[in-house]
Amino acid sequence: MEVRVLLVLSFLSPFIVRETLSRNNVHKYCVIGAGPGGLQIGYFLDRAGRDYIIFEKNTTAGSFFTHYPRHRTLISINKRHTGSKNREFSFRHDWNSLISDDPTLFLKHYTDEYFPVADVYVRYLQDYAEQLQLKIQYETEIKEVDKGPDEEGADSCFHLKDQNGVVYRCDILIVSTGLWVPHVPDIQGIEHAQGYESMSLDRRDYEGKRVLIIGRGNAGFETGNHIVGNAAYIHMTARSRIKLAYQTHYVGDVRAINNQMIDTYQLKSLDGQFELFTGAGTAYIAKDSKGNLFLSPMDKSFLDDVETSIFSFKYDTILRCTGFMFDFSIFNDSVRPRYSDAGQKKFPLIQPTYEVSGVPDMFIGGIATHSLDYKRSAGGFIHGYRYTARALNRHLEWKYEGVPWPSVSMLSTDLPNYMIKRINEASGPYQMFGVLADVALLRDNGTVVYLEEVPVQSLPAIHEMTGHKPGRMVIWDFEYGPDYSGPGEDVLREDRAIGDPFQGDNSNFLHPVLYYYISFPSSFKGLGKGKLPPPDLYHHIVEDFLTDWTQRTNHVIPVRRFFEAVFGADLRSFFAQTCFQLILTHGDNVPLFCQQHYLQGHSVSTGDETITFGPPELFLDAVLAH
Repeated sequence: MEVRVLLVLSFLSPFIVRETLSRNNVHKYCVIGAGPGGLQIGYFLDRAGRDYIIFEKNTTAGSFFTHYPRHRTLISINKRHTGSKNREFSFRHDWNSLISDDPTLFLKHYTDEYFPVADVYVRYLQDYAEQLQLKIQYETEIKEVDKGPDEEGADSCFHLKDQNGVVYRCDILIVSTGLWVPHVPDIQGIEHAQGYESMSLDRRDYEGKRVLIIGRGNAGFETGNHIVGNAAYIHMTARSRIKLAYQTHYVGDVRAINNQMIDTYQLKSLDGQFELFTGAGTAYIAKDSKGNLFLSPMDKSFLDDVETSIFSFKYDTILRCTGFMFDFSIFNDSVRPRYSDAGQKKFPLIQPTYEVSGVPDMFIGGIATHSLDYKRSAGGFIHGYRYTARALNRHLEWKYEGVPWPSVSMLSTDLPNYMIKRINEASGPYQMFGVLADVALLRDNGTVVYLEEVPVQSLPAIHEMTGHKPGRMVIWDFEYGPDYSGPGEDVLREDRAIGDPFQGDNSNFLHPVLYYYISFPSSFKGLGKGKLPPPDLYHHIVEDFLTDWTQRTNHVIPVRRFFEAVFGADLRSFFAQTCFQLILTHGDNVPLFCQQHYLQGHSVSTGDETITFGPPELFLDAVLAH
């Protein structure tokens, strides 16, 4: 019987599906939230021709960005020029645009700013929704989500109740409400602090004041930058050391655009940084009769470990900039997600398929899928979760519609050059490094089934994820060197890069890695996060300063030799004349390329003429030209 899907995406505020007894309130797929995550999954559902609806509690798409970031400058880059006309390659460096088939819907057409203003992004998202004619029901705030039998009492479906008591029914739910609930740390006296969500942006309110900022992520640092010219003192504290994005290679850590407060601290300009809230009960916020605010130790012996002046310093204002959490309040007990162990209960617990653990047919979209790659990749950001939304949609298509994951079929001799092309263009694996990988399934008849952007953690159950049978496989993803990322890491040291293709496994910067498995392991148990199981063969393509992996000696030939080891055959390309001569002199014992191409009459068209395959660099040039 017909399956309905309720999708709840995770980027903005809480949304809920509404349904009266009318058929208009019954849908196969429901998406809660019309932020970037909800819009992206809505686009894929729409283009697949599915019965879906997006619920948005506000009057516009992307309403989160009407208020955040508070100081109105995004930290997602808008790189308008890449030196390439290849749209997919250029998308690697566009951190704001969503995936679509409309060439006008790129943020570079809306602003020249490298770091765009949030108001421009709101306009972009509304245009995206309207131009693509996505099915969005505005001013519908989902207040309650439950699951039970449908109106005939047969199958179980989701029931979404809105602010007016109207109920909607869906078979499949995608929650894309984002992280919008302010995280309030468990600190005694925290009620004396002003929250990031409501603090004053008027610099005059901080004129000559002594300010303490709790939280040293980008929100805390952007706040410090905003008032540094007005405040007398700005101190910043958190439970752990400062993490700089250029050292950790995690875009959610403190970006260079926001780190002015580190300069003013290190250059002794009356601003300061210290670690204090390292555990429960370390210190609390006190307020005296004159309204002065203090940090006070819970345990007097703690004074031996920190500078006592911290506790005698008076603050006029304390600002709380400690991030946001997923809204768990809209779910009834039967469907309430459990907490992920990532990010101190800020994310729901989900599987590699993005399905909520323990709640069949309920999926998470958008930023809340970041629990799967928290602090490791870009899944918590638009330039990351636009790809996880596509992966989610492809999985939904297989699970509920019987449509397998899109694939390309090819001969084994074509695989090395096709993979080189993807390595040099693909934006999904480039941004979701270590998380999304291309997978080549090797069949016994000499053919290959090539899948793009498969979640790595889903590979033990690849048939359930994609609809394709498992077997021998080659996967590739992008990775940093294992010892090149982390707080305090010297990523600018003189010996930070290598160029020797024989030392590719010592590469530090982002580079492609190929893995061959005769049979992929059934689980990732016992492996660290982001770690793949030990392969039967592997190859690190040496890092490249220009991220251009088309050099014949350093990149193309080593990849071909890796595949020769995989297939146990000579994979060189030959001109038709050479294949003819080899057949005359060697009979059936001719290279695999001649068997698969020359003997089958295959050739590649360059437009004006048709050429037979020759040396590998000739074939590569032909492929890249297309």
